[in-house]
Amino acid sequence: MVFTGVAVDVIALGWAESYARPGGMMTGNVQNAVGGEEAITTKRIGLFKELMPNLTRLGMIGFANGLLSNLEHKGLLKASSQLGFEVFRYDLPTFNLDGFDDAVAAGLHDQVSAFYISGGFVVFGHVPQVVASVAKSGRPICGVYPEFARAGCLMSYSIDLEHGFRLTGTQVAKILEGTKPGDVPIQQADKFSLVVNLKAAKTLGVTVPDQLFTIADELIE
Repeated sequence: MVFTGVAVDVIALGWAESYARPGGMMTGNVQNAVGGEEAITTKRIGLFKELMPNLTRLGMIGFANGLLSNLEHKGLLKASSQLGFEVFRYDLPTFNLDGFDDAVAAGLHDQVSAFYISGGFVVFGHVPQVVASVAKSGRPICGVYPEFARAGCLMSYSIDLEHGFRLTGTQVAKILEGTKPGDVPIQQADKFSLVVNLKAAKTLGVTVPDQLFTIADELIE
């Protein structure tokens, strides 16, 4: 098995013996060097707060008992204490999107200023549908991967998945050439992507700060 961009401690979980020599039948690339998903989520929402300085209530749509959602939630709570906003969490069943519209409605009932969509794999397979559903609320949306911003979220920030897939490709090639997976070092993600949707910003009446224009990897117009 070769994993891409996982946000968990593969050593603690017993997936690998070490990063240099994983052992067993697993290798891949991870994002632990930057603190994992919790730290990246804190960074992500910090950038979003620059776009939304008046953010007071953030509605997170995640998944019940989902490892990724729980890590994201911790990151949001950490950021909220530093940046001065509340976090409201709306959970869906772990493996499907049942109740998604109800979660959006609950957020509107709680008068959230914006929505945060978790990066769970179920959502990733239905990004256009999910973003369109939340966009009907008229609230700004913070997404995880570039596909989220390209589909209409105001902003996304994540590891560069395309770069991660290329890393995975080189690792798979080594295995196909005869190297055992346990002898292929696990690599750390070192490229990140900030995408700002200028079209969504214009629709929402959001002014994009100059510094975000400067550091954004992609601007959607």
